[in-house]
Amino acid sequence: MSTPSRPGHDAAVWDDRYANTDRLWSATPNATVATLVGDLPAGRALDVAAGEGRHAVWLAGRGWDVTAVDFSAVGIARGRAGAADSDVPVDWVVADVTTWAPPADTSYDLILVAYLHVPEDVFGRLREWLAPGGRLVVVGHALRNLTEGVGGPQNPQLLYDEEKLQAAAAGLRVERLGEVFRETPDGTAIDVCLVATDPRSV
Repeated sequence: MSTPSRPGHDAAVWDDRYANTDRLWSATPNATVATLVGDLPAGRALDVAAGEGRHAVWLAGRGWDVTAVDFSAVGIARGRAGAADSDVPVDWVVADVTTWAPPADTSYDLILVAYLHVPEDVFGRLREWLAPGGRLVVVGHALRNLTEGVGGPQNPQLLYDEEKLQAAAAGLRVERLGEVFRETPDGTAIDVCLVATDPRSV
């Protein structure tokens, strides 16, 4: 997602990436996402920077009421087709997640942020949209991946470490925070994940 002033953040670039391949990412959920979210009871979910919609479709298939947001119209169109093929409802939104906001008084039991790497701090806004007891789940490329792993953005400003994700969870109860190793055809990638819960009673 990249303009010169906002590295990694250009819808046209991502439209081209998606348009030039049958599928850029796997149609199945990321293994860490599946582990962190798979046993949660279904509710209302927001998939932030949904890409081709693999997580949104997977969540909808598990009974979640899903809103999926991404600024790539091509990615969202692919997600919409995947949802139709799986016969599951998803509310698809083409919008920049750094500026988009849900309708007033909307809250989510799950906000999933999977591999969103932008210079803006989006987490302050996301935390406000959690329902009481709702979970913020973040999975992304770790800063250490830049020197010790493979793949992912090469700009350290866009990468996560535990300190950055601890700050992202300000005011929430952290349930899990740490690195996760992911095997790829090119070697081992280092991710970092966060699970944090809104402490208000349901």
